[in-house]
Amino acid sequence: MLSAVIFDFDGIIVDSEPMHFKAFNEVLKPKNIEMSWEDYCETYIGFDDRDAFREIFKLNQVKVCSNEIAKLIEKKAAVFQQYIENGEAQPLPGAVELIKSIPVRLPVALCSGALREDIDPIIKNLGIADAFTVIVTAEDTPKSKPDPAPYQLTLEKLGIDDPATAIAIEDTPAGIVSAKGAGLKVLAVTNSYDRDFLMEADAVTDTLENVSRPILENVVL
Repeated sequence: MLSAVIFDFDGIIVDSEPMHFKAFNEVLKPKNIEMSWEDYCETYIGFDDRDAFREIFKLNQVKVCSNEIAKLIEKKAAVFQQYIENGEAQPLPGAVELIKSIPVRLPVALCSGALREDIDPIIKNLGIADAFTVIVTAEDTPKSKPDPAPYQLTLEKLGIDDPATAIAIEDTPAGIVSAKGAGLKVLAVTNSYDRDFLMEADAVTDTLENVSRPILENVVL
């Protein structure tokens, strides 16, 4: 029996990856670093901001201290908030409807590498802030996806002893690796990557519009 449904945020509930991409480039511009959309998709999607900045500077052979990274995270968060206020955070097809359709007795959680301050105003605007029993964000774990730590913490907070009875809904290879590493079943959605990149998931769909609770239950059987 299905014990919980755990949603990723960026690329599953909202189409926010382009916003993150723009925000990264905006705060990196003074350092003469610019990433392409292809670089972002291939390397950085799935990381939280801390690990993404670390990887960006590592690949560009630039040394920065942890304090500088913390300042960049704050600057990026401010830029991202402006995008939210401008109405750029749009829900992806089927996500809000699926969340609202899940019975109250079945726990729904959010496990994301985004900052809590990025998530809260969006889920409030979408009318789903009260739908989540547990929310785990970038601030809650020292390691981000693809490490299993975020999903392990989510399961712990949900009080689930058998991870295989819960399902994660993800859109990136890093997210799939994280969820599978924690023992969950995974439904992948081709919102950010082609199907060929998501085959480690237990099931793959092109949209959440056709996904229902019985379909999720079948994945964990």
